[in-house]
Amino acid sequence: MRDLLQLALGAVLGHRLRSLLSMLGIAVGVASVILLTSIGEGTRVYIVSQFQQFGTNILAITPGKQKTVGLPGVLGGTTHKLSLDDAVAVSRLPEVLASMPISFGQARVEARSRGRGRSVLIYGVTPDLPRVWNYQIQQGAFWPSRDPFRAAPYAVLGPKLARELFDSSGALGEFVHIDGRRFRVLGVMEPKGALLGIDLGDTIYIPVASAMQIFNVDEVTEIDVNYVPHLSSKQVEEVVRPLLMSRHGDNEDFTLIAQDAMLDVMGNVMGVVTAAVGAIAGVSLLVGAVGILTMMWIAVGERKAEIGLLRAIGASRRQVAGVFLAESAALALAGGLLGVVAGLGLQAILRLLVPGLPLQVPYFYVFIALATSLATGLLSGVVPAHRAGSLDPIEALRAE
Repeated sequence: MRDLLQLALGAVLGHRLRSLLSMLGIAVGVASVILLTSIGEGTRVYIVSQFQQFGTNILAITPGKQKTVGLPGVLGGTTHKLSLDDAVAVSRLPEVLASMPISFGQARVEARSRGRGRSVLIYGVTPDLPRVWNYQIQQGAFWPSRDPFRAAPYAVLGPKLARELFDSSGALGEFVHIDGRRFRVLGVMEPKGALLGIDLGDTIYIPVASAMQIFNVDEVTEIDVNYVPHLSSKQVEEVVRPLLMSRHGDNEDFTLIAQDAMLDVMGNVMGVVTAAVGAIAGVSLLVGAVGILTMMWIAVGERKAEIGLLRAIGASRRQVAGVFLAESAALALAGGLLGVVAGLGLQAILRLLVPGLPLQVPYFYVFIALATSLATGLLSGVVPAHRAGSLDPIEALRAE
């Protein structure tokens, strides 16, 4: 085996330029696999983490049955209303820790004392928001728990909105106006970043009844349920579904979306996308395989005398074929290692050029790419190796 490897490496180093060009095809393929799967895996991890920051024991209830209704509201179809009464009824279930009705929309929020205003997302919620969304308040506090059917002139600002309206002087105790209604600022939320492009710091939270009055609606947009952690989402669905059906005339005119189930589906989808992208990038490995096959085929023709000498001193057909097979495997493996270095290097450069780009090294795909490059080299060398082993030693020596 040692002699075999020495002969193979000697042949590779003896034709450095040709060997390098043959390795480049494999290197480009492996680097492409690493780079594209890093983007795909990084995107998957990023999206999943964006939702996991709100916790996983959340069950969202939305109006309308998605399997049968289609697009709701002005876009077509019909939606069946969810009410504050539904949210209160769900909150009384022993499996539920908190139930938060949500009514949201967009409007202009003004700090008239500062002469400033911004058009932002307005969330009508209840004081259960920190528990349900795992979203803590940084300064001040939420308004006290009270009847959700009663409007109240209180507001909690996102950190970016508070900074834009009141600078660093502090927003607590100040007043903001929404649609001509005045709200006293009781608190400022902690920084939470963005969720799928929505800046959670550039929002305002007011009582759900107040939001329903501003948006002139009599139903809630969604009900988010925070359930007991040791229960599965399926168990919670089994108690929430019959309760709401009994309140809606035995009609399942709503949709239950479990956070953990959604994360699993999203993770699986992005995993498939990553695998598909990796497979597409892996096609370039075929180009590298053709390059190695071509070079090895030419090498057999050029080294007939060497093959004849090996056969003359007692080398078997299998040993001769092994020399060329080891040579093609060495070329492919060296190209694969070069591709790994190039792929990781390009990833590091992308991190510097685009700091926000989600990148995650999928080491499983790195291993697969290396294994595939080695297998590609072996397969590419089979035909030339067989040709070399089949040469007649007398005819091969005559080539000298």
